[in-house]
Amino acid sequence: MTSNRPYLLRAIHEWINDNGLTPHLLVEAGMPGVRVPQSAIKDGRVVLSVAPRAVARFEIGMDSVRFMARFGGVSQSIEVPMAAVLAIYAQENGQGMMFPAEQAGAPPPPEAPEPEPAPQRPRLHVVK
Repeated sequence: MTSNRPYLLRAIHEWINDNGLTPHLLVEAGMPGVRVPQSAIKDGRVVLSVAPRAVARFEIGMDSVRFMARFGGVSQSIEVPMAAVLAIYAQENGQGMMFPAEQAGAPPPPEAPEPEPAPQRPRLHVVK
């Protein structure tokens, strides 16, 4: 099955916006593929406001979150792989959802080993 993280992220983002609050993403900035301004990173993490008034071209895809945002008055392209999203929450009251840590590009779980063949039944031989 595919990850449920993008679906939950979309739903919580919509729920926060529908309630007139400001959605924020907590992101693990050190993960591969994270594109955020270095000046925004604190202790290896970054908090990004993803309110409609703060971002443009906001998209939650199956494998990443992408949008344009202004940092220090300069518009920048932001990309966050799904595995790097640690939480989405409302700034005003902290309500939202945390996600379990994932490793970016983690290999799929191992396939179940093939069952061992059934032991052969003993056979009788005619001895003369």
